[in-house]
Amino acid sequence: MDVLKEVKKAQKGNVHAFENLIQAHKVVMYQVAKTILTNDVDCRDAMQESILKAFEKIKTLREPAFFKTWLLRIVINECNQIHRQNKKITELGNFTSLSTHEDGFEQVELEQLLEILPKEDRQLLELYHINDISIKDLAEIYQKPENTIKTRLRRARENARHIFREQEGFSWRNGSSN
Repeated sequence: MDVLKEVKKAQKGNVHAFENLIQAHKVVMYQVAKTILTNDVDCRDAMQESILKAFEKIKTLREPAFFKTWLLRIVINECNQIHRQNKKITELGNFTSLSTHEDGFEQVELEQLLEILPKEDRQLLELYHINDISIKDLAEIYQKPENTIKTRLRRARENARHIFREQEGFSWRNGSSN
């Protein structure tokens, strides 16, 4: 599929072309949503709203080559909106459940470490390292220069290392100090 041609067709009102674009990007949309929202239902809601907004606003997209980053920016904005709404609702007793698989302690530890990080660091590290979003795409999504994204990634990694070192004496598995 030639994304540029499909974007141009979609901008002219071709619904089938727009559907093709969404099908081609639905996995990355979900991955981005999941970095911000933990609940699958919220992720689906954010994706639905993003698709509707993208459909309504596709004619405003100036450069078809930036469709992916434009779409992901919409997803991030929708996720942040849902996150803010959920935060207001669940201010007290916000307990997040961690997925535990058989012998999946590394996953639990990684998720716990990510939860300790500031929101911006966590999102950036997840988007780049877990969801494989390129620095170029991140720069477009965050509307920042690529070097700024590189600096933020480096600082987020340093922050994660610092927090991990502080927690080394803490046993994640039994919740007590060694």
